[in-house]
Amino acid sequence: MKNDCDVLIIGAGVGGLTLALALHEAGIQCRIYEAAPEIKPLGVGINVLPHATRVLGRLGVNDRLAAKSVLTQEASFFNQYGQLIHSEAVGTAAGYDTPQFSIHRGDLQLTLMEVVLERLGADAIVCDRKCVGAESDAAGAQCNFVDAAGNASSVRSSVVVACDGLHSAIRKQFYPDEGAPRYSGINMWRGAVKWKPFLSGATMVRAGALVPGVGKMVIYPIRNNVDEAGNQLVNWVAELNAPQPAKRDWNGQGRLEEFYPAFEKWNFDWLDVAGMIKATTNVLEFPMVDQDPLPRWTFGRVTLLGDAAHPMVPRGSNGAGQAIIDADVLTAKFQKFGVNQVALDSYDDERRQATNAVVLTNRKAPPDKILQVVHERTGGQPFESIGEVISPQELTDITSQYKAVAGYTLDALKTAG
Repeated sequence: MKNDCDVLIIGAGVGGLTLALALHEAGIQCRIYEAAPEIKPLGVGINVLPHATRVLGRLGVNDRLAAKSVLTQEASFFNQYGQLIHSEAVGTAAGYDTPQFSIHRGDLQLTLMEVVLERLGADAIVCDRKCVGAESDAAGAQCNFVDAAGNASSVRSSVVVACDGLHSAIRKQFYPDEGAPRYSGINMWRGAVKWKPFLSGATMVRAGALVPGVGKMVIYPIRNNVDEAGNQLVNWVAELNAPQPAKRDWNGQGRLEEFYPAFEKWNFDWLDVAGMIKATTNVLEFPMVDQDPLPRWTFGRVTLLGDAAHPMVPRGSNGAGQAIIDADVLTAKFQKFGVNQVALDSYDDERRQATNAVVLTNRKAPPDKILQVVHERTGGQPFESIGEVISPQELTDITSQYKAVAGYTLDALKTAG
């Protein structure tokens, strides 16, 4: 039986859309099959780091993304009293060739989708096709779907790449006995609100500490000039220790009373955090969970990519970025070996090792480890001088070690060319 396309992509998320653009650039035929009847801008803010914008820049989409995002200039760490612990330049301000984007997830996804449809044609994305399984043989692979009306269909291709996210049907097919997600003991509440610029107007803030009774905030702007007053759309994430995990649904609704009391006194001279939270009309809730690294992603001519392959706790702004890099590496393997299982196995060997390290580092030593170290050494009290608590070198070492594991040190990207 003749294959309908070279590469069948399951899922029109960031990973699947990036893969389609990379394959098109390489002259490899592909098509995306998406479960949703219509692709809508969901979620709130994310950061796309220079190792990922390097890929997106080569694919010619950075200019469009820059117009819809904030080019982050610095990452700053504060304690729960609003005292500055550490600040360092990021993105182009740190010497990288490509920026760090702080952007609404919906803006990122819809921009990538627009470019896919422009370059690959209107039939490049087929919606209302929920994947229910896939199998392969020596000649290719077959993906099985069902639509909203319950109609079944199948499509053949040379290979299948499952970019179907946290609830991947293909991952479940490969590992039917995989246990429940690993809960970190932390839930997070997220929102985005129109607010006046704070600090540099392009600062990513991590503040507080993940200890009982304190909590942590991550705050950064994701759109500029959203009104005539020059306000920004500011994304925030509140994190608290909790005995039970929230539902694992990126669009799960949260309630203010569940977390606000921990932050109601956070009114700093540089930002009224409590006021910003209370001004937010839509709050989402999600558990801080991941899953243990898998022994393999590829079975025959079917493989995993992005969150389907390596779900990680969102502690280092690396989820979307690692999916983008997956897509880049997989495309390079197809160019080297052809669209076949050899390419999939080589991709699996390379990316599984790299992302396993990120998953495990996000658990124990993400950049916000800085906050925990300072909280422990000060006993959760204000400090007179941060230099008496922790040295500048130790602070830099923590963030540098994470960059090395995640693959975006300045030297590494310069060497890669």
